[in-house]
Amino acid sequence: MKKDITKIKDITIVLCGQAGQGVQTVETLLTNAFKAAGFNVFSTKEYMSRVRGGMNSTFIRVSDKPVNAYIERVDVLACLDAGATEHMKSRISSKTIVIGDEKSFGEAAKSAKSKLNIPFTDIATKIGNKVYSNTVAAGAIIGIVGIDIEFGEKAVGDIFVGKDDVIKTNITALKEGCDAAKAICGENKFEFKAGNPEALKDQILVRGAQSIGLGAIGGGCNFISSYPMSPSTGVLVFLAQNALGFGIVAEQAEDEISAINMAIGAWYAGARAIVTTSGGGFALMGEGLSLAGMLETPVVIHLAQRPGPATGLPTRTEQGDLELALYSGHGEFPRILLAPGTLEEGFELTAKAFNLADKFQVPVIILTDQYYMDSYYNTEAFDADSLVVEKYITETKVDYMRYELTEDGISPRGVPGFGKGLVCADSDEHTQDGHITEDLDLRIKMMDKRLGKLDLIRKQSVKPNLYGPKNYKNLVICWGSTVNIVREAVMLTANPDTAVLHFTQIYPLHSTVAKLINKAKSSIVVENNATGQFAKLILLETGTKVNHKILKYDGLSFAADKLAKKLSKLIKEGE
Repeated sequence: MKKDITKIKDITIVLCGQAGQGVQTVETLLTNAFKAAGFNVFSTKEYMSRVRGGMNSTFIRVSDKPVNAYIERVDVLACLDAGATEHMKSRISSKTIVIGDEKSFGEAAKSAKSKLNIPFTDIATKIGNKVYSNTVAAGAIIGIVGIDIEFGEKAVGDIFVGKDDVIKTNITALKEGCDAAKAICGENKFEFKAGNPEALKDQILVRGAQSIGLGAIGGGCNFISSYPMSPSTGVLVFLAQNALGFGIVAEQAEDEISAINMAIGAWYAGARAIVTTSGGGFALMGEGLSLAGMLETPVVIHLAQRPGPATGLPTRTEQGDLELALYSGHGEFPRILLAPGTLEEGFELTAKAFNLADKFQVPVIILTDQYYMDSYYNTEAFDADSLVVEKYITETKVDYMRYELTEDGISPRGVPGFGKGLVCADSDEHTQDGHITEDLDLRIKMMDKRLGKLDLIRKQSVKPNLYGPKNYKNLVICWGSTVNIVREAVMLTANPDTAVLHFTQIYPLHSTVAKLINKAKSSIVVENNATGQFAKLILLETGTKVNHKILKYDGLSFAADKLAKKLSKLIKEGE
């Protein structure tokens, strides 16, 4: 097994309050402060579909060892609102320290280890404005965990750079919260091993949406057209923010139909374009996806999944759109489906998607989800130097034929203005030079040409990653965003005969998949959906049926510690 964490000594913190109370600001402040102090951090969030009100929570994990997965345990719960303990009641345990105004704790806090009365709002009001209550809460957490307040002060300065008065008041609020916590926490204070700032100073703190955006830049992306849709919008925002610096045209289209057609047109003209969307938006792109299939025009689509059907749970997470991505678009044409699990994979696979789309002249769909998009942790800086932008554009001659019948099925792709030839494309079935035809014999040849590319793609498919013993008895199978959770869960089972098989390319599957699964005495698929879509795809593609499925579809991600219990039970039953 690759070297992993065997015993994770960490602290888990949850900030819970209403939308509009600045929970995200506290998240940014604390994660940056802990990293600056030399601690590894992981953060993710769950939130309701509303601008104000409702209950949202942010989860932060802090450790002297690398951490990159969500767990159920809550050590410190900071309540920014009276409804916080009720919202978090299923996760409050005898290990939890609840902090906030004691008048708002309620029945749900009774099972907590202890309750510390730190009235965030009252302290903030005395400073000058109750709006600073979230910063008071951040200071209290710093005081309880026991890191130097100067790291928090620096984080405040970085967040509110250029606003001296705001910085000054926030630092006052931070100190007041820290002093209040230190004055009353006593034996509840964590004795946390000192961090190592030097060890982490060159690491980056980046979220999933940024890793996809950075990968697009690394892949030579120079055009994005999208319509905002949670949770995909972060990629559009990131590329728009960096458009000038990297020569990117960023277009917020009027709808998703326009967005994909703009991207197809951009590729036709020689650009390298991406579209970012979620399930409902991708459904509207079905006709455009089919158009790309017929035109043999490359296109890269980032599909950030969320629970459906219809609007479903628009701010929650799910791996429910695999089959939508696999079968969307009328008619038959090849495509490639990728699904990064780590931030590094998001960067590398997105960059690779542009090369694959360009080379094979097919749609490449990158599947993430809300959990992936909104989670972040510190990691080594991405290796941009290793990326190569591969372009497959041909300079056309006078007798150029866009859809020439070639031995490998890949016709030379020209673009208007590069050469003397006419680049003719038609959404109807067409001749080799791109003109409409109803020659039925030619129709067969063109279909065989397009579909034949799938065999070439399959030969270059990415082999799934195997983590664990080579001579495994139990194999836990996952794809996309669940990998870090599943790997930690398997470690927590402490079963030496269990390995993890993680897929970053989910279609077409690598030729070794059946052999890898059949080698196991017991196979278990872990998926964030209700029907086991990937398990069905494995059966369809390889004829191999997995023994067990662990499925979750309540809109939340798996938790490593909770998943470990389910895995342990299944493994024990199979012995």
